[in-house]
Amino acid sequence: MSTARPADGLDERLAPTSVLRKLLGRPELGSVVGAAAVFIFFSIVAPSFLQASSLSTILYSASTIGIMAAPVALLMIGGEFDLSAGVMVTTSALVSSMFSYQMTANVWVGVGVSLLVTLAIGFFNGFMLTRTKLPSFIITLGTFLMLTGLNLGFTKLITGTVSTKTIADMEGFASARALFASQWNIGSVTLKVTILWWFAIVAVATWILLRTRAGNWIFAVGGGADAARATGVPVVKTRIGLYMGVALCAWISGQHILFSFDVVQSGEGVGNEFLYIIAAVIGGCLMTGGYGSAIGSAVGAFIFGMTSNGIVYAQWNPDWFKFFLGAMLLLATLLNAWVRKRAEATK
Repeated sequence: MSTARPADGLDERLAPTSVLRKLLGRPELGSVVGAAAVFIFFSIVAPSFLQASSLSTILYSASTIGIMAAPVALLMIGGEFDLSAGVMVTTSALVSSMFSYQMTANVWVGVGVSLLVTLAIGFFNGFMLTRTKLPSFIITLGTFLMLTGLNLGFTKLITGTVSTKTIADMEGFASARALFASQWNIGSVTLKVTILWWFAIVAVATWILLRTRAGNWIFAVGGGADAARATGVPVVKTRIGLYMGVALCAWISGQHILFSFDVVQSGEGVGNEFLYIIAAVIGGCLMTGGYGSAIGSAVGAFIFGMTSNGIVYAQWNPDWFKFFLGAMLLLATLLNAWVRKRAEATK
């Protein structure tokens, strides 16, 4: 292995960088290697895994996780967590459905109200974090518990059951469904619109991280808030913006659930926040902040989709899914640590 050394008197930042060094420096390298290994493994043990219809199912599963994993990855790069992300998705869907039904309004009115409520929850998380200086684990755990109780309590209070009434026959439902839950066929393959939402969110998140000043602020805050503040980085605005980004994507996921199934169960979403965090970690995000990528979160979500469906195609007992998920998380963390050490060794 060779490393380029700067000529005498030349700024080392301007020294040429080898392709290998650039490759080892990418946060998502370990997840790409892991995705290739999972793909080859299930291709061997489950022949139906390679069918086109199977790929569409895998992409759909990955997209439902990936839509949330991307903003969660940015939040983790900024050094914070959001344990309320999974329940917030359900809250968003419940607000849209119950407001539209109870007010007999066009469903787009409910969708708009849901957007405002969900963004307010994200702002609340960020505001409380920056004002109280408490760990994000405590703040968002409190939000998680409050939303879980509100979802169940309000749904029972308004509908008398744990689920909402159907809004499929209300004005605006068809157009909202086209935006959030449509699907189309290409030959024998059925693709859902969540895949497009997923790709778009990852592209925007990557652009923000790598091409904007806000991306520099996110890395700086995750690397050390005090040092970032000393250099003029708006730490408070950056953190609140990251939490509102998670809320925005929770709103998109919530509308997909609502317009896919017409009704919403108030107990859904509990535990999904860990899936988003796992996808981000598998994709290369460090738990300590300051390092990671949105593309890596997409690869992590794709690994999740391959594993959850590959077990079914291999006709294994799905009870083993959590074992594989835990093993992948551990292996991904170890692999990412090894890749980082190799990257630092080449400097």
